[in-house]
Amino acid sequence: MKRTSTDTIRREGRVVHRRTPLLTDAHMHYCPGCNHATVHRLVAEVLDEMGLQADAIGIGSVGCSVFIYNYIDIDWIQASHGRAPAVATAVKRLNPSRLVFTYQGDGDLAAIGTAETIHACNRGENIAIIYVNNSIYGMTGGQMAPTTPLGMRTSTTPQGRDARLHGYPLDICRLLRRLSGVGFMARRRVDTPRHIRTAKQAIREAFECSLAGRGTAVVEIMAECLTNKF
Repeated sequence: MKRTSTDTIRREGRVVHRRTPLLTDAHMHYCPGCNHATVHRLVAEVLDEMGLQADAIGIGSVGCSVFIYNYIDIDWIQASHGRAPAVATAVKRLNPSRLVFTYQGDGDLAAIGTAETIHACNRGENIAIIYVNNSIYGMTGGQMAPTTPLGMRTSTTPQGRDARLHGYPLDICRLLRRLSGVGFMARRRVDTPRHIRTAKQAIREAFECSLAGRGTAVVEIMAECLTNKF
């Protein structure tokens, strides 16, 4: 696979940046500033550092990250909207020695996929779930999502989310942490270098939990949709 000259950047003879070999040369479709690109890199780095390129199976679903299989060079399966945890369950049970993880947004996991997520976690399936929450339907025009905070303006709540009209935001981590099948859970963000490092460590711990058979691992990454910022 041909790489560009930006694979390794040196400054005063020291390596200050090295591109992980698991990232492909495909041009990412994300909007400028989208946090999905950052999380993609973290997932690729962790897989590379753990030596899991040949032993990982990712389950992509529907949403802004639908083309993730173009960007990280591992085995991928495309799931229907919201069904990634169900597909991951089958894949892991058929391949118990492999790392199986899903990569999902909040419009996918916390809306149409809520049932699949809850039941996979309740059963303690040995999968990892990487959940990128930007609190909005980013791909379809910036509509209110189940996770949209109170007061947040969207294309369908121009005056802000009102609990009397729209209900309360769904806190997936608070909901799932009560389930005995969850072996690891973390909520992180990627807005500063320090937070990016802690998010990467959480992803690594989630993968280790899954491989050790300690139950379902969930990492929620709080993100921002700059395109649909109202």
